[in-house]
Amino acid sequence: MNRPAAGSAPRRIFIDKQSPKAYHALVQTSEAVRAAAADAGLDRTLVELVNLRVSQINGCAYCLHVHTRAALRAGETTQRLGVLPAWRDTELFSPTERAALGLAEATTEPADATAQESAYTAARAALTEDQISAVIWVAIAINAFNRVSILSKHPVHADS
Repeated sequence: MNRPAAGSAPRRIFIDKQSPKAYHALVQTSEAVRAAAADAGLDRTLVELVNLRVSQINGCAYCLHVHTRAALRAGETTQRLGVLPAWRDTELFSPTERAALGLAEATTEPADATAQESAYTAARAALTEDQISAVIWVAIAINAFNRVSILSKHPVHADS
């Protein structure tokens, strides 16, 4: 058994390493979700915006690190990334992006039934049924990865 030294906090278990079959299943789900998003016509920058917004809400440093890099590689701008937490207060996001971000937030915080209904109504006006499904699945998948990284305390190292 791994016992911490007296007075120190116990080291977190990297659950992705401890249970690799379960983690691999999550990775496979994520790959299927990414394909569904592409098939629904959602571009990579929108998927990364959803990944980032959900990770911001959940406070997952590791996923924020990973998906900021991915968003930049996909062509996202630093301006839009910088204002993403306040996306409702800008005109920098398209109606499709706004609908997807609202739906992702409602998926992440489903207890607010009024906000969920509002987000879903807005999504129905701006997204196809395939896109709505894909956005919800993207949010579900990143929420799962957020929990893996948060509970494992995956480190974020400085870029070299």
